[in-house]
Amino acid sequence: MAQTVHVSEGTRLRRALRRRCPRCGTGAFDTFFGIKEHCITCGLKFEREPGYWVGAIIINTGVVFGTFVAVFGGMTLATWPDVPWATVLIVAIVANGLIPVAFYPISKTLWLAMEMSWNPLERGEVEEASRRAGAPEWQVRASWPPRRASPR
Repeated sequence: MAQTVHVSEGTRLRRALRRRCPRCGTGAFDTFFGIKEHCITCGLKFEREPGYWVGAIIINTGVVFGTFVAVFGGMTLATWPDVPWATVLIVAIVANGLIPVAFYPISKTLWLAMEMSWNPLERGEVEEASRRAGAPEWQVRASWPPRRASPR
């Protein structure tokens, strides 16, 4: 991808929820848990700096907490006043065990998409990504400044 195109935040988030590169939409994972070092299409480096995935861990934790509140609160309200506490406990433990594992890869791409909205790619990152994507040097230099996507 020689030219850098701004995509809407909604598009980036939709791509992230499908475990795709928020910049171009290409698959971001080699395996279920194994995110690639960079996008094979646009060259975007997924871990933009050391410690980058702390934000993804925070997102994952928030989703798990929200799920717990919904499950615990929903089951308690639905069965009040004779709450089957053993069932609530089992369902909560299973949910709190499965949700963070299943949501882990999505939290990474979601964090990348969200962080790109308030911390856009810098010129050096765009040039490095263009080189990784195999763009000729003249296109790498011409990839700045980013252009707006045409409405479709």
